Amino acid sequence: MISIDLIQNLAKHIPQLSKSFIDFDPGWLVSGMPFLLWIGDRFRRENANSSMQYSSEADAKVQNQRLRDEVERLRSLLLMIANLNSTLNYERVLEMTLDLAHNALEDTGDSRLVSALMLFSKDDLFIASARGLPQADLRVTLPGSSGILGESLGNVQTHITHDIRNDPELRRFVSLHQCAVAITLPLVVGLEIYGLLLFGHPEGEYFSQDRVEILEAVAQQSMIAMQNAKLYRDLEQEKERIAEIQEEARHKLARDLHDGPTQSISAIAMRVNFARRLVQRDPNQAGEELFKIEELARRTTKEIRQMLFTLRPLILESEGLVAALRQLSEKMEENHEQKVVIETKDDVADDLEMGKQGVVFFIVEESVNNARKHAKASHIWVRLRRKGDLLYLEVEDDGAGFDVESVQSNYEQRGSLGMVNLHERTELVNGIIKIVSKPGRGTKICVTIPVTMEAAEDLHRHGFAG
Repeated sequence: MISIDLIQNLAKHIPQLSKSFIDFDPGWLVSGMPFLLWIGDRFRRENANSSMQYSSEADAKVQNQRLRDEVERLRSLLLMIANLNSTLNYERVLEMTLDLAHNALEDTGDSRLVSALMLFSKDDLFIASARGLPQADLRVTLPGSSGILGESLGNVQTHITHDIRNDPELRRFVSLHQCAVAITLPLVVGLEIYGLLLFGHPEGEYFSQDRVEILEAVAQQSMIAMQNAKLYRDLEQEKERIAEIQEEARHKLARDLHDGPTQSISAIAMRVNFARRLVQRDPNQAGEELFKIEELARRTTKEIRQMLFTLRPLILESEGLVAALRQLSEKMEENHEQKVVIETKDDVADDLEMGKQGVVFFIVEESVNNARKHAKASHIWVRLRRKGDLLYLEVEDDGAGFDVESVQSNYEQRGSLGMVNLHERTELVNGIIKIVSKPGRGTKICVTIPVTMEAAEDLHRHGFAG
């Protein structure tokens, strides 16, 4: 570890060092620890060398100047680390990682060093950032399953090869044909492998132990910065997605108000005006008209209550998901004469978080409305069962059905957001959705919802479980 005594001892001889540490916010030191460990080791070696007795004053001056130059270079690297850790732009982090690696190596003026940062996209590695590679190499994608890449990713360790031309994957890089040595460093956080760093150089002995340690520190440092930037990017994307869902909810509410209560209230106003003119001319007919107005007002009240229920059913918070589903069934029967059969046990979702219960309810509500409006189903079945830490939801109807593959391939272009809402709400509960349907044979929507984080990880590792 880097000791305060070491820093203070070296600071007595190298005044610039104290200024270097004063310039930095202590908060970034935690995330910069991998690189600082390497710097601390370098300081120990330099401090040991500086304590030697020199044969002449000239030798001492040369050594002191070398120490000053080394401290200044390390201070420059500290600045780069601080900038890397403070950058939340993911693409910028990738570029800065290679800049840091090139500057950390002693021969900063050596332009023969080639490098690439490769990340996984599905099952293949692609070049996310590079230095010294021609355009043809930038388009190369590799499986990372054989040669030095396969070894490095397989045992999650740094590997060096002097046989680049015979490597089954590295030989595809034209720029590496001029290199005598190549080194790969895996980029790993926990059990997740993001990709690797690749460096090559014409000198066979270029990657000394010291330089390997530098690059390993850079790899660790870059993974911390990449993970922070990725989390920030995912958060921004999630905020945008939530904003889109809220905007669509507002649009849906506006459409429902326009097509339902607004039309009904307009009709009530017209009928009241008509009844007012009938009062003196034909009281009996005016009474019949008032009766029709009353029926229309009652129907409008039901529509508004149904809308309020679907927006936020109070019974969901007071009695839970199963009670809310049963009330949804009753309201569908009362307002639309739609048969919705609920098949579940009372305690099936008792330990499910209230937020997740709300999402599951809206998945059911969306599916039931789609079946009623578009499939013209006579019957709709909602089944909810529990197996271990997984909750299984099925919404089945005997309606018209549709071609799932055709709809899913272009639903975004068609502007129909029913399918989008189902998929996005399933993602909110870390679930997996599967839709089975054929024209004329009804539709079945199956959603698997994990109750715990461990179940979520296992579910996404093995795929749909129904």
